[in-house]
Amino acid sequence: MLDKIGKHFDFQQRALNLRAYRTEVLAGNLANADTPYYKAVDFDFGQALQGAADAQRTMALARTDAGHLAGGSADAGGADLKYRTAVQPSLDGNTVDMDVERAAFTENALRYQSTLTFLSRRISGLSDAIKGGQ
Repeated sequence: MLDKIGKHFDFQQRALNLRAYRTEVLAGNLANADTPYYKAVDFDFGQALQGAADAQRTMALARTDAGHLAGGSADAGGADLKYRTAVQPSLDGNTVDMDVERAAFTENALRYQSTLTFLSRRISGLSDAIKGGQ
């Protein structure tokens, strides 16, 4: 029974993990805004979430015989970081644009909080169903 409940929340867990990782990436960009030659990085959240979902499906494979093909697995937290294109070139080679980074950070934080609210309501609904809707 608990494994069914765990699978029920797995997608949101992966989304929260990726949102938390993206927060770290964006915070790193903001922290290095004055570092010469620092290149701002980010990743495509949708693509990373799809990769995490694909990794979940492939991690379920097991080799029980030498003739079986090996199933690959990818780290869900290992989103493909890419350099952000500089909006306005800097004399010191830094590509961090504070406005872009703050907007991305705020959007990511809002989406993280939305996912938490969604999960909280879902858990509350399951709790009510288990208790019998008292």
